[in-house]
Amino acid sequence: MSPKFAAPSATAIPLITVKSDDLDVTLANLPNAAASWLRNKGFNASIGAIEALPNADGTIKAVYAGIGAKGQSRVRFALAAAAAKLPAGTYTLDTMLTGPALDEAALGLLLTTYKFDRYKSGAAKDIVFVLPAGVDAERIEALAAGECLTRDLINTPASDMGPAELEEAAVALAKQHGANCTVIKGDDLLKQNHPLIHTVGRASPRTSRLIDLSWGTTGPKLTLVGKGVCFDTGGLNLKPGASMGLMKKDMGGAATVLGLAHMIMALKTPLQLRILIPAVENSVDGSAFRPGDVLTSRKGLTVEINNTDAEGRLVLADALALADEGKPDHIISMATLTGAARVAVGPDLAPFYTTDDAMARVLAQAAEETADPVWQMPFHDPYESMIEPQIADLDNAPSGGFAGSITAALFLRRFVTDTPYTHFDIYGWNPVAAPARPKGGAGMGARAILAALPEVLGL
Repeated sequence: MSPKFAAPSATAIPLITVKSDDLDVTLANLPNAAASWLRNKGFNASIGAIEALPNADGTIKAVYAGIGAKGQSRVRFALAAAAAKLPAGTYTLDTMLTGPALDEAALGLLLTTYKFDRYKSGAAKDIVFVLPAGVDAERIEALAAGECLTRDLINTPASDMGPAELEEAAVALAKQHGANCTVIKGDDLLKQNHPLIHTVGRASPRTSRLIDLSWGTTGPKLTLVGKGVCFDTGGLNLKPGASMGLMKKDMGGAATVLGLAHMIMALKTPLQLRILIPAVENSVDGSAFRPGDVLTSRKGLTVEINNTDAEGRLVLADALALADEGKPDHIISMATLTGAARVAVGPDLAPFYTTDDAMARVLAQAAEETADPVWQMPFHDPYESMIEPQIADLDNAPSGGFAGSITAALFLRRFVTDTPYTHFDIYGWNPVAAPARPKGGAGMGARAILAALPEVLGL
């Protein structure tokens, strides 16, 4: 789905935001009957508080929505907490919010309308929001559409979202924006020197592939690489059932870069964009790769396999080597890569690593402005020895259990030689529903990246 704002309407119901520390002033400026109604209903303007003011005939005259106190930072998309409770109808935002706070509120309204109902019968509640004054509709709608694309791809079960279906999504996106999309499949991966991608996916009956989308002919070059493991059993190091339950989301990196790509292309960002997605399923049969195998990557580096469940970094390695050969101005990889990242920062923060100091600085500011939190992690060079086994150049799963996200990032960095590089180790999932973010698939870091690109790439 691609949520959009409606045109101004004389019949739209005002949705009026109220900060809790401005409540007394707001009530004092209302007619006595309206102020008494809100007081008697217990409206306190806390986050998520909502109260409808009726007309004499019982229809809704206006809706008051609480957004909490000034400077509150514990809840993103505060207005969306109230908007989710609205009855069906068309609403127009009446608010004193400006700048990034207004953009956040507007985006939250659109994201509130998101529903993943592909497998459900019955009509969803029809809520429409009029374009708020002072909002760049094109930009906010592009952000919402990119996020909804990411959510839809992650939420789709693996039975309907394998490598072929992920390719179809990329091809559809390319067609929508006039981009080019080529795909290398099956044994052609070996012929064109993508051995790790081929090896990881060879035990699955669903053919592995490398999706390569390009758009734009002028401006700086940006390459996005997304992990597209459409389902991860763990391979011969089979995951326990509880750990396998969410593995439809293991293509969350691919879903996120496709959502980000939509934002970039929809907004006609003046750059040359390339998307690389190694799309595989990590399955088990007699041809599955084994613990103890030593594999040779596209870059020529050898990798000792100490855990077949550390497959994401393998498919990314070949894609990153290809990306680096194109000599772009920046490479960004996004992957649901390690449980260690979740232990470190939880499900809400998108941890990132970067070799570019400017990217680190700009991302931090952009994340705050776009309500898209990120957190910098270190490429800690002393840990390099942890990814160097005795019999190969690299170890895909160092023993010891320490610094799992950092060692994975250091592993990936070995495949980017000449290019500024940023890596995101995301979760791609909301375990608990939150304002504008239902339980399920979630984009992480895309809006912050989009906002950082102008300064980082000199656009």
